[in-house]
Amino acid sequence: MSRKYRVGVVGAGQISGIYLDNMTSKFSNLEVAGITANHYDHARARADQYGIHAYESTDAMLKDPSIDMIVVLTPTYAHYDIIKKALLSGKHVYTEKTMTETLAQAKELVTLADEKGLYLGSAPDTFLGSALQTARKALDDGILGEVESFSIAITRNNDFLLNVAPFLRTPGAGALQDYLVYYMTALVSILGPVAETAAFVKTLYPQRFVEGELAEKMRFRDFGKIIDNPNESVVQAILTLQNGVAGTISQNHETVLTDIADFVIYGRKGLLYLCDANGFGGDVKFLPADAQSTAEAVTLAPVGAYSGNSRGIGPAEMAEAITEGRVNRASKEMAYHVLDVLDKIAESGRTHRFTKVESSCERPAPFTEEIG
Repeated sequence: MSRKYRVGVVGAGQISGIYLDNMTSKFSNLEVAGITANHYDHARARADQYGIHAYESTDAMLKDPSIDMIVVLTPTYAHYDIIKKALLSGKHVYTEKTMTETLAQAKELVTLADEKGLYLGSAPDTFLGSALQTARKALDDGILGEVESFSIAITRNNDFLLNVAPFLRTPGAGALQDYLVYYMTALVSILGPVAETAAFVKTLYPQRFVEGELAEKMRFRDFGKIIDNPNESVVQAILTLQNGVAGTISQNHETVLTDIADFVIYGRKGLLYLCDANGFGGDVKFLPADAQSTAEAVTLAPVGAYSGNSRGIGPAEMAEAITEGRVNRASKEMAYHVLDVLDKIAESGRTHRFTKVESSCERPAPFTEEIG
């Protein structure tokens, strides 16, 4: 029998809106009890908007015995302390990506959750959306035959992003942990864990002068000033998976304003074109190996129930897993492995050496059902 899990939300920033929208209306196994934030007035505003309680502090929320699960929506650098306190308070935890800023912190929390017999899940949960589940089904059905390689190429624009989202200048919010994490999670969920990597990682503009027509038009708060950004912005990597499949990643956050993503899996029987791993929906296309040069890829029929912005599905699916006594799909093991891969890419960028990824994880089970 399903049951409702009472949820406490930590963090009242921009991302909290879509989480609260969905967790208060879309998933019947969740009941949002309240919210807290560093600034109480921010928590109060969200609480009034959604008809929930505003806790004066995280500690006050954790002392509430009616709370089953904590959903952490703060910047990455704050995750470790909040998650550890929540686990020590006997609460299940789901956190926004990445689990923590460092791999050592994540390892400690994974161990603690196991010791306490508690669930710990982590975003991104976009791989549970219909687009990536359509790709997963195509692979499982053998549409590509033997998978031979993959390529991922993604672009963003830091001139825009670092001003509209200043948290991207904080530790743990660079190109790897803030954005490549979506594609790495998608890759691991579809093709399996990573064994080894070699990479070049650069911070092209540690400082930048905020100027230009766009900055002036959008009234960037730092217009006319010099801002610092210590985080990486360009990543070029080779990955070898544990199953022997190898591929490439090209990531550039210093280019066009519109996010552009090319994600292709190459197989003996053709090519599979995936879409933006930062979203839940979108077209997945297949081009057969014997297609003529003028042929267009065929759009595959979508599977799964979630094609719109479904952030919050991770906590809901985890609640379902707790009830059923199974591993949740956005599991701590996969989140730890993905963070390990990102960490090893950064290490390879520093050392200019091939770097082995020591951790592993199971591919999550396919997800096509609807929760609630």
